[in-house]
Amino acid sequence: MSMAAHAQSGAVDGQKLAFDRGKGNCLTCHEINGGDLPGSIGPKLENLKARYDRAELIAILNDETRRNPLTVMPPFGRNRILTEQEISAIVDFLQTL
Repeated sequence: MSMAAHAQSGAVDGQKLAFDRGKGNCLTCHEINGGDLPGSIGPKLENLKARYDRAELIAILNDETRRNPLTVMPPFGRNRILTEQEISAIVDFLQTL
């Protein structure tokens, strides 16, 4: 599978995780195009590829408290809410926004 095809496949899986109310649950706090019943605690997730590189997005999902100790965002990686593979898929999706 080519790198572009892998990223596209990851983005589809990542969107499912991001919108899943029992797993990634990004819509609880963030507005994301295509999502329903978004929250307003966190910023709207858009133009992320222009603002953050892949490593930064992975770090944010793993444990945003390292960058911002006052955040209310759960440390998805540190607390094992999401696996490394799931975080990678969500980052693939976020980079399409």
